[in-house]
Amino acid sequence: MRLNELKPAAGSKRNARRVGRGIGSGKGKTCGRGHKGQKSRSGGRIRAGFEGGQQPLQLRLPKYGFNSRLARVTAEVTLSELDKLEATEITVDVLRDANVVNRGTLRAKVMLSGSISRAVTLKGVRATKGARAAIEAAGGSVLDDDDASVAAAPAADEAPAASAESAASETENENEDGES
Repeated sequence: MRLNELKPAAGSKRNARRVGRGIGSGKGKTCGRGHKGQKSRSGGRIRAGFEGGQQPLQLRLPKYGFNSRLARVTAEVTLSELDKLEATEITVDVLRDANVVNRGTLRAKVMLSGSISRAVTLKGVRATKGARAAIEAAGGSVLDDDDASVAAAPAADEAPAASAESAASETENENEDGES
């Protein structure tokens, strides 16, 4: 048996009926579509789910769940993908430049899939517990956004206190000016 000898089994393929070829063919004139009406016209098909103007089922049923807007800009990265990168310090920008994640990706999370054989430092990239353990076992470290925000938190607390003191001193100055 050769490729040029292959053909379908006898009787398994039938020729399509040619319509509109005279009354002797059995499918002439109206071609089996009947007279007039939407379904006799070309392109005259009703869309899927249309129920004649009655509220269709897909609109009668309630919506459920939601689509996270963060999911659109978040990507999942595997340990094996990290292992292929040459950089030792991994950020979202590094992942974007290496075409590991799409251009529109703003956040990334490393998943425990595959293995990593060298030390890498993750900055601003989250990791699952298993992936974090694997990275630290290979001698690397994970610095989340949370770590950076904890370090910056004391500076944020000092700023409102300083502005409150300056506002208090301004009101004292105004009182002194008003009394004299």
